[in-house]
Amino acid sequence: MDIRKILKKIEKTETPKVSKVAVAYSGGLDSSLAIELLRRKYKAKKILPITIDVGQGAEEVFESKRKAKILKIKPLFFDLRKEFTEVWIARAVQANSDYLGYPVSTSMTRQIVARKVAEVARAQGCDAILEGSSGKGNDQYRMHNVFKLFAPELKILVPVRDFDLTRLEEEALCRAWDVPVTEMITGGDDKTMWCRSIASGAIDLNQPLPDDIWMWYWPVEKSPDEPSFITLEFEKGVPTKLNDKRKPLGEIIPALNVIGGMHSIGKIDMFEDGIMDLKSREIYEAPGATIILKLHRDLEQLCLTKDEIQVKKGIDQKWAYLIYHGMAYHPLRYDLDAFIETSQKVVNGKYRIKLFKGNVEIVHRESRTSLFLPEIRSIKITGFDQRRCADAAFVRGLPFEILAKRKMK
Repeated sequence: MDIRKILKKIEKTETPKVSKVAVAYSGGLDSSLAIELLRRKYKAKKILPITIDVGQGAEEVFESKRKAKILKIKPLFFDLRKEFTEVWIARAVQANSDYLGYPVSTSMTRQIVARKVAEVARAQGCDAILEGSSGKGNDQYRMHNVFKLFAPELKILVPVRDFDLTRLEEEALCRAWDVPVTEMITGGDDKTMWCRSIASGAIDLNQPLPDDIWMWYWPVEKSPDEPSFITLEFEKGVPTKLNDKRKPLGEIIPALNVIGGMHSIGKIDMFEDGIMDLKSREIYEAPGATIILKLHRDLEQLCLTKDEIQVKKGIDQKWAYLIYHGMAYHPLRYDLDAFIETSQKVVNGKYRIKLFKGNVEIVHRESRTSLFLPEIRSIKITGFDQRRCADAAFVRGLPFEILAKRKMK
C-alpha cells in the first residue's frame, strides 16, 4: 500500500473549517484514526472525544481508554448500559425485533450514541461532530439523522467516507501515524450483549468462517452431547426470571449467550439489504436473543387474540424497519411503542426449554393470562354443544353459496 498516494488523496480533498469538534470515540480503528485526521487535516483547535458504554464489554472499554492515552486525549465517558438494556432491548423483545433475520442491535446503539454525542456537543459549544462511518454502510445514515435531530446547526464530519478511504488504506495510515489498532478481523466487530456483528461488509460470498471468530457460539461438532434444560419467565413481555431466580435483563441475556452459544444456538449467516438497498453477507451471533425472541413469539401466540397478533406483526415489522433505517427517534416510533406496550400487559408466562445441538425445544409452558382453554376447545371433551355451530356455519357459508350461483350464471 503506497502511503504517498493515500496522503495525496487526503491532501486534495477539501474540508470544512472547524474549531471545536466532538468525536464519537470508541477506540476502534475508524474513530482512532479520526483523531489524527482532525489534527493533521482538519486543523481542529479543540477535540472533544466522547465514549459511550452501551454494553460492549469491560475489555473493549478498557482498550478504548488505553488507546486514548496513546493518542493523548481524555474522552468524556458516559455509561448508558442500563438505558440500552432496560429501555431499548426490553422494547426490542416486546416488538419481536427482527429485520430480515437480524435481531436489531447495532442499529439501536448507533443512535443512542449519536443522541448523547449531539447533546454533549451542543452543551460544550462545539461547531462540528465527527463519526467513523464508511460511505458503504448503514451507520452514516443512522448517525446523521440523529445528529440533525438533536444538533441541527452543527457540521457533520465523516472522514472515512469523505476521503473515500478503504479499510486497507485506513490501516496503512494508522501504521504510518502510529495510531494504535487492535482489530483482529478486517471490518472489526461490533458487540453488545444482544447481538454481535462480525466483520460487517467484509465477508465474501463463499468465504469460510473460521471457528476462532466466535465469542459465544460453539460449532455443532464441538457442542456438548448432552442437552441443557433451563426455565425462563416473562412479565409484560420481558424476561424477569432465569431458572426461577429473579434477575435484571442485563444479567439474563449474558447468561443465555453463554449456555445458548455452548449448544450451537445463535449463529446468523444472512444476506442483508441495507439502507442503500445493496446486499451484503452479514455474520452475527446472538444466542440469548435467539432464545428469548423464539419464546416471546410463542408466548404472544398463547396470550394475545388472533386480531392482536395479526395487527402486531405489521407493527413489529415497522418498528424494526424504523430502528434499522436510522429513525429511532421519529415520532412514528413512539406511536408504535404505545401499541406494543399496551399489548404486552397480558404477555406473561413461564417456559422450560431444552437446548441441544442448535435447537431450542419448548418442553413446558404455563401462563396465568393464557387464552388457551382446552376445557372449551379440545375435541376430546364436551366443552359445549356442537350443534349450536350449525347455524353459524350456515351463515358463514352464504357468501360462498352466492359465489357459486354467480358462477353458474
